[in-house]
Amino acid sequence: MTPDQEPDRVRRPAPPRGHHRRRFPPRRADRRFGSRLLAAVVAFAVAAVPTAVLLVLIEAGWEPLRELDAGAAAGLNGSVRRHPLLLEAARTLTDGPWDPVTMRLLVAAAVGWLLLRRAWRLALWAALTELAAGLTGLLVKEAVGRVRPRLPDPVAHAPGYSFPSGHAMTAMTSCAILLLVLLPLVPRRARPAAWTLAAVTVLGTGLTRIALGVHWVSDVLGGWLLGLALVASTAWAFDTWRRESGLRVPALPEGLEPELATDQEELPARPADAPARR
Repeated sequence: MTPDQEPDRVRRPAPPRGHHRRRFPPRRADRRFGSRLLAAVVAFAVAAVPTAVLLVLIEAGWEPLRELDAGAAAGLNGSVRRHPLLLEAARTLTDGPWDPVTMRLLVAAAVGWLLLRRAWRLALWAALTELAAGLTGLLVKEAVGRVRPRLPDPVAHAPGYSFPSGHAMTAMTSCAILLLVLLPLVPRRARPAAWTLAAVTVLGTGLTRIALGVHWVSDVLGGWLLGLALVASTAWAFDTWRRESGLRVPALPEGLEPELATDQEELPARPADAPARR
């Protein structure tokens, strides 16, 4: 077929030089993003299986777990009772930077910044994940109804039930959200420091709750596992939306939306058989 015989083709004008913004993703993928988040909450039930196993061991009174709970409570609580500076540090950290309210305010600030950047879906993901974590923790506490530790010489008190640790779950969820949102803005050489800071916060939060005698080790483990399962489930929903929109799914060290590092958005992935641009 000669060029004169070729059927007419609709040719779109090439974008102006230096124009790197992607076209908006298909509306169908946008509409399905909400349903993906709901599906992720359902998938969370599957991801939370390790927490369910832990709870079964607690209810069954599994001896190794009981010994771990009792030994850690006695050891850590005894250390802070003997060292007033450690006790004051634990109280300051658990009531200050590692308090759930502080963590949620940090996530709220990140959501506000995302809205200013018009990263609507990432803001929605962060807000719903944090909200789901808080509601899940409260529901599980009421459903399990585990009594808090009763030590002979307590140094702190906390209201409500014990399993899971709300501080531990909030620390895990909030740190994971902040990492996945803000990693694109962190220089690569500084990213190990960001991961280290998050790990210290999560581990430190759990240890202070045990040392103050308001949670068992298994409470803290349950909070960590639930928080991690929730973030993993909703992050899967976000990655699925990117894939359905024709965007590449970044590796974990890049965060959920690497495009935040610049003012430009990413071009949809070009099919392998598509002709190269000239």
